[in-house]
Amino acid sequence: MTDLSGQIALVTGASRGIGAATARALAGAGAHVVLTARDTASLEKVEEAIFEAGGSATIAPVDLTEPDGIARLATAVGQRWDKLDILVINAAFLPELTSVADIDQASFNKALTVNVLATQALIANFDRMLRQSADGRVIGVTSSVGANPRAFWGAYGSTKAAFDTLLQCYAQETAKLAKLRVALVNPGATRTAMRARAFPGEDAASLKPPEAVAERILALLGEPFETGHRETINQPT
Repeated sequence: MTDLSGQIALVTGASRGIGAATARALAGAGAHVVLTARDTASLEKVEEAIFEAGGSATIAPVDLTEPDGIARLATAVGQRWDKLDILVINAAFLPELTSVADIDQASFNKALTVNVLATQALIANFDRMLRQSADGRVIGVTSSVGANPRAFWGAYGSTKAAFDTLLQCYAQETAKLAKLRVALVNPGATRTAMRARAFPGEDAASLKPPEAVAERILALLGEPFETGHRETINQPT
């Protein structure tokens, strides 16, 4: 069992799906979890579930597309805690699946903002707090289409390729300078709203639940993985 007692974790996209399940799992292991997403009402439901299970959490609604949203979030977190032990970058935006020639620029810009620019902003604004931890960990929730291009997934896949590159570079840059480790986790086929949008005819019952991904992320946090680690979760439950 992974024990996260006394640790501070921040999870983006924590209002539903993999983010919400991960937040509940981390809180269940003893971490105080800062829940971030746009939907305040949904965050409150996740927070309530954590409290009912005996855990602790704080909601911090933020829109990752707002120019100063992440900076304000980091300031608020930094005023309450002097370190951040775990950062789970889970929030992502899936633009319409279409050919590269037909990509909608507005939708693509939003994907670039949420999936790439916000990732860099999170690293930039929380780097100091992560370095203050005795065992800082950054977990990036990625996708197979970032590493393996697929027709009609050009918009989303290119943003996840950039996402992977940013985190892998950060892993190399901090490897010998801080007690900080970075890992990329590809959840594989999982029963989420995003997956349903991408594959509307798929039988959701055949997919593993978000809790299976959360359990693996929790287990990984308790393992001595090397920075730059990458894995794919394919096992059904």
